Amino acid sequence: MRSVAGMLESTRRHYLMCRPTHFAVQYAINPWMDPSASVDPARAIAQWEDLRGAYLTLGHEVSEIAPIAGLPDMVFAANGATVIDGHVLAAQFRDPERADEAPAYRAWFDRAGFVTHEAKATNEGEGDLLLAGDRILAGTGFRTAHGAHAQAQELFGYPVITLQLVDPRFYHLDTALCVLDGTVAYLPEAFSAGSQAVLRRLYPDAVLADPADAAVLGLNAVCDGGRVVLPLQATGLASQLRARGYETIGVDLSELRKAGGGPKCCTLEVRR
Repeated sequence: MRSVAGMLESTRRHYLMCRPTHFAVQYAINPWMDPSASVDPARAIAQWEDLRGAYLTLGHEVSEIAPIAGLPDMVFAANGATVIDGHVLAAQFRDPERADEAPAYRAWFDRAGFVTHEAKATNEGEGDLLLAGDRILAGTGFRTAHGAHAQAQELFGYPVITLQLVDPRFYHLDTALCVLDGTVAYLPEAFSAGSQAVLRRLYPDAVLADPADAAVLGLNAVCDGGRVVLPLQATGLASQLRARGYETIGVDLSELRKAGGGPKCCTLEVRR
């Protein structure tokens, strides 16, 4: 299908999501999380439903994995695996609080008939391993180990570009960079000087996000080629994207942002 925005082309995608039935902020494993702050679980579910509804309205397929009590961050499905060409690289979480999410996601893919592969190093799925055309952009510095980049390259057969994250607020690559149609949007300050140079070389036409938009997780967005689903609070980034010909769909995930998550965190792309 072709985006109404212009020459950019949207394609139908398959996403895996997990309803935030048990969502809470019970521990702090990133700077966004404050266990003493109030969380409204009903509001989190309603916001998640709005995101799911947006995908369905856009014509995408959405599958759901059953939430598990005691795993409040399981809603952040992007961290559950990396799926490319029918192969699944299972996650291996850094923090023990999230460790049991990995086998749950792997079991879902096993049941669905995918070829699954055990992680050889810490990796947090599409949080840090983003397919961008004919390459994989791979974040490291806080969660995913560099050794996982080598495994991803051997497993998927795509060249892997290592990017060093330096700001703990942007602890996963998908909080600091969004893959667009042939280019990316990113926050330069979230990356080391060398990684900024790599991104400039690879994507001289990239959209450079304002820190204010990154601070509401505006870059934690999902692009289907011609349309971008992003936090509605990221107004500056949305304007930049529309100027480039993208259609933008704003969603409010402010309740889930209390745990450091946005649209992309809630969305694992299933690529057969």
